[in-house]
Amino acid sequence: MCQSLEMGFNMVKEYELQGLACANCAGKIERDVGKLDGITQATINIATGLLQLTINDNYSGDMYTNITRIVDKHEPDVHVIEKVKGIRKTDIDNTDKLKVIRLIVGLSSLVTGLVMYWFTDINELIPTMLFIFTYILTGTGILLLAAKNIIRGKVFDENFLMSIATIGAFIIGEYADAAMIMLFYQTGTYIQNLAVLKSKRNITELMDIRPDYANLQTDGEVKKVAPETVSTGEIIVVKPGEKIPLDGVIITGESMLDTTALTGESVPRKVSSSDTVLSGCVNLNGVLEIRVTQTFGESTASKIVDLVENAASKKAPSENFITKFAHYYTPVVVSLAVLVAVIPPLLFSGIWDEWLRRGLIFLVISCPCALVISIPLSFFGGLGGASRKGILIKGSNYLEALSSLDMVVFDKTGTLTKGVFKVTAIKPSNGFSEDDLLKTAAHAEAFSSHPIALSILHEYGKPINKAALTEYNEIAGYGVSVSLCGNAVLAGNCKLMNKMGVAFDDIQSIDTKVYVAMDSVYMGYIVISDELKPDSYNVVAELKALGVSKTIMLTGDNPQIAGAIASELKLDDVYAGLLPHEKAEKAEMLISQKRPQSKLAFVGDGINDAPVLAIADIGVAMGALGSDAAIEAADVVLMTDEPSKLADAVRIARFTKRIVWQNIALALGIKAVFMILGTMGIASLWEAVFADVGVALLAILNAMRVK
Repeated sequence: MCQSLEMGFNMVKEYELQGLACANCAGKIERDVGKLDGITQATINIATGLLQLTINDNYSGDMYTNITRIVDKHEPDVHVIEKVKGIRKTDIDNTDKLKVIRLIVGLSSLVTGLVMYWFTDINELIPTMLFIFTYILTGTGILLLAAKNIIRGKVFDENFLMSIATIGAFIIGEYADAAMIMLFYQTGTYIQNLAVLKSKRNITELMDIRPDYANLQTDGEVKKVAPETVSTGEIIVVKPGEKIPLDGVIITGESMLDTTALTGESVPRKVSSSDTVLSGCVNLNGVLEIRVTQTFGESTASKIVDLVENAASKKAPSENFITKFAHYYTPVVVSLAVLVAVIPPLLFSGIWDEWLRRGLIFLVISCPCALVISIPLSFFGGLGGASRKGILIKGSNYLEALSSLDMVVFDKTGTLTKGVFKVTAIKPSNGFSEDDLLKTAAHAEAFSSHPIALSILHEYGKPINKAALTEYNEIAGYGVSVSLCGNAVLAGNCKLMNKMGVAFDDIQSIDTKVYVAMDSVYMGYIVISDELKPDSYNVVAELKALGVSKTIMLTGDNPQIAGAIASELKLDDVYAGLLPHEKAEKAEMLISQKRPQSKLAFVGDGINDAPVLAIADIGVAMGALGSDAAIEAADVVLMTDEPSKLADAVRIARFTKRIVWQNIALALGIKAVFMILGTMGIASLWEAVFADVGVALLAILNAMRVK
């Protein structure tokens, strides 16, 4: 079975198109598959050869057969493989030895013919026969494919264009040109396909952190098996230098782990018995026995790889523009070729052969492959490169959006601060002791999972008699109320005390304070301290250096604490004392204030801040290594607790977009130059072929710089 995920009434299925290297053909396959009844969306990731379909419940028929029929229509040599979830893909090596031999023989024949034609007095018939032989040897496949496609109603593809261009050259008696065009085109296409496959492998290897095997321990023996075959609860052994194949918990052993592939961090992490370890990390020294907690398909490494692979299905505006542009570009250029070949001789009594030659140059350079292949490769390289730095970007659209980032909104706790709270002072009042105050506060916070509550429970350090607690109520943005042995206990911020009408001492300091009252009698307050992350100073400065105009903090903490932190970090603005719904309202207000075409990012923990993450142009989750909830909630996931990774993401996004527009300018610029030169009679047919294939190779090599 291929991968399928229920999505309401929709289902997602994935297929590998092995050997696919022609981006122009990929676009046509994508378009035709998308027209099938019941297909809501079809997207091809040219970098991985992955076809992803969104299918509604109206679909009927054999999916595999229909896809194979469409793929065979456009690319007969491409194989359609149903993708099995969690199993690594393989790429067919497209090297065709027979094709290489044909190209070598064709080149030898062409060179021999040219030497005879230029440097000897031999009868012209012999070199002409060699030119025809070269043409037949290298061009028969293209001519047959063009004919088949015309019968199928597929006109204006590169096979048709090259066939018309070379047949036109024969008509005007330019046999050498016809042979050179076909030989150069075939050679260039072959090299281009090799470059595409090479770049695909490089990028895929860059972000494929999944291991090849697992050492399974059974009956006292250790066997090397495929990770896909290991079940949860089984024991695996990881030796020094090996990747951890599956998520699990260490039973025995102690070691240092290289987490670079997951987090981009170069500092090894120490682990020992009872620690949780994630797949994709490399065991550096000790031998570890690990009880598996996740199957291969659900492991962290697989999720990260799938996330990066599927990210390319969310196309950036630049990609969508190029797809639409390519759809109209070729017919327009072909029309211009006809006009160039026909109008001047009719109006100005020109030489038909000469203007036909100039029109054929337009045909040669009308294939948009350089644009269509280099743009998705650039974005995929950016996504893969970001993942190696511990930055997961869930779509090319978000990668491009990051390049236009102008406003960044931060949550405070766990984002700019460490989120590790510690009780630093206990201040009783009205005759209560420190023990009374701490005990009452600990019982009040017994059911809360908030970091502040956990710090109080940790400080108390004794068992809580939860049977004595009733009527527990957590009031968002205020605190908690509970009945303790029949006494009404309140624990929270100053707003809670004011709301409940409790007279208390409102202490003015930048620390977090939990005020406690019993039966409306104020008992005192507990001081909780949180530290700023050292990295928080860096992110604000780096974002400012990148041209981000405003950095803002939204927090539920009191204004004094928030103001002090904002001042220390040199944030532009701060909104404090906010309830969860008020954070969302402030985010909407800020979005309305940002500059046109610019983007706003919200950086939070990905769980508590889900509403704001959803509202922001770009939702960024912090420190989400292994957190399913955070990965689901955000558009960008920073796998470590370093907010400065956001600045890295912006730099990668801007570099990627720069490469994209360089390739667009390169391809269109060179094609425009050769159109002008061809119209003026300066460029020859074979030079146009060389330029067309050459610009595609240059664009692919330029795209590879992103990784």
